[in-house]
Amino acid sequence: MLKSVGKRTLIPGVQKAKFLRELPLHLMLIPAIILVFIYSYLPMAGISIAFQRFVPTNGLFGSPFVGLQNFRTLFSLPDTWQVIRNTIFIAFFKMLGGIIAPVVFALVLNEISNKPARRTFQTMVYLPNFLSWIILSGIFLDILSPARGIVNMGLSKLGMGPIFFLGDPKWFPFTMILTDIWKGFGFGSVIYLAALTSIDPSLYESAVIDGANRWEQTWHITLPGILSTIILMTVLSMANILNGGFDQIFNMYNPAVYSTGDILDTMIYRMGIQNAQFAVSTAAGFFKSGISLVFIVVSYYLADKLAGYRIF
Repeated sequence: MLKSVGKRTLIPGVQKAKFLRELPLHLMLIPAIILVFIYSYLPMAGISIAFQRFVPTNGLFGSPFVGLQNFRTLFSLPDTWQVIRNTIFIAFFKMLGGIIAPVVFALVLNEISNKPARRTFQTMVYLPNFLSWIILSGIFLDILSPARGIVNMGLSKLGMGPIFFLGDPKWFPFTMILTDIWKGFGFGSVIYLAALTSIDPSLYESAVIDGANRWEQTWHITLPGILSTIILMTVLSMANILNGGFDQIFNMYNPAVYSTGDILDTMIYRMGIQNAQFAVSTAAGFFKSGISLVFIVVSYYLADKLAGYRIF
């Protein structure tokens, strides 16, 4: 009996041979599947805490059920909506800068014809991506220090007063946005550099014959050539609209900037780990995950419709 796969028809013997050939690859996935199950799926049982008056000594399912009471408590807190606004503001501009900066850098790097210089620039801008925020936070604490930081020393030379970038609520969110873009734009440009290689060189040759300068070639050939990749990356990044960057902000914020720098992840950490408000913090985490799930579904739907990207 023949089995149809799309437009192909597999003979049972061929299908069996294909399965045996790929069996080692499937076996290699088993450790990863086990780890994902242990660390990603088993902990989902803890979601039940969001609907309980949780008492740790009663176990995971031994506390009384209270329905949506923890969610009502969460949204009645005076800081909750401000934290949500902070999260969306910081995450949105990180996402926007994380699209624009890599595209601009890829376009500039593509114009450098000297290969050694090009590789040097690539290496320099890729390096920060491989440093953790624990390391970078210590570096930025020194660089941005109002007393001895090199940035404020430069501002003083220009006749400007010191700016407390990590202690002033007005400056803190923009500092988080710019440092995050700085850290990741080099590595993010890899995708756009790969997309640039797929553009037909004959298009540039024709443009030169027609008298187009470098800017006109970029505007009419290069950007349209990578537009589908830009749209795809923009749409997929929508899923992270509530991810303001816990590791970055946790290592660099302080109580003085909670009004503009506190995000959902840091609030959940303080409520759950520091203040032992397990039920309300779990409700906050469940709310964040639910909204993120909606954005993921919408982003992949738009990626399919706008850029033809599908996972399966």
